[in-house]
Amino acid sequence: MSVGIIGAGKWGTALAYALSQKNEVYISSRTPQNVENFISLEEILKCEYLVITVPAQHVSAWLEEKFVFSNQKILVASKGIEASSGKFLNEIYEKHIPHANIAFLSGPSFAAEVMQSLPTALVINSENEALSEEFASFFPSFIKAYTSTDVVGAEVAGAYKNVIAIAAGICEGLGLGKNAAAALISRGLVEMQRFGLSFGAKEESFIGLSGAGDLFLTASSNMSRNFRVGLGLACGKSKEEIIKEIGEVTEGIGTAYALREISQQKDLYLPIAKEVYEMLEGKDPYASLKDLLSK
Repeated sequence: MSVGIIGAGKWGTALAYALSQKNEVYISSRTPQNVENFISLEEILKCEYLVITVPAQHVSAWLEEKFVFSNQKILVASKGIEASSGKFLNEIYEKHIPHANIAFLSGPSFAAEVMQSLPTALVINSENEALSEEFASFFPSFIKAYTSTDVVGAEVAGAYKNVIAIAAGICEGLGLGKNAAAALISRGLVEMQRFGLSFGAKEESFIGLSGAGDLFLTASSNMSRNFRVGLGLACGKSKEEIIKEIGEVTEGIGTAYALREISQQKDLYLPIAKEVYEMLEGKDPYASLKDLLSK
């Protein structure tokens, strides 16, 4: 198949590498890149199959300004909740793409390991089961692709785990130990599941690859950008300093702000997400730890 990848960052490039094992793959991005089969956005939008890695905080503007729908089949490979509106990605995309034409990728997947052909398993989530199966067939042998119809569960898990990863990075940076890390990640899983269920997600999504699998990966390694945000906060750095140092999109920051707004609007109990937001706003990490332990 001919597949177009939109976004030439680390994740877009890794997906281009993986999908090129079985398909003819093209790639495009906002700025020209010196990569194989790079073509213009106008050209890539002519592909029948598109994989979009545009970051969550930029999706609305990109769809409004750049995207033209012509019955393409879309796999969204970015994760996050829009900070300015509190909308999930599926809510943003549905204004431009019919449900039958769109799927969402979830599961544990560091780009660097995909580029090394190291094994992992992912989930293709769509209301259109035939579309999920079609996209699943595009992946190489080192990626086991499962399918699911729980789009909301995948969306919540993929976004929320980045916020828990920031908290885990803070835990590591403060030297609180493995017991504390395990407790934090476990309670983080409970918190994001509770949040997801309030939006109609399926419980099983949070104990599978989309939930626990992606959370355990992202919240346990400094290969994770969001984990590194937490390390920086533990050292007393501001979020502006951290963003500049990392030099890449860290979806957990925007998502933490989105969760703060949603929790206030819907009166949801999200203690870990709340403390991450407050630390991004300058609260002392030790004060946050004390507040968390008192809950």
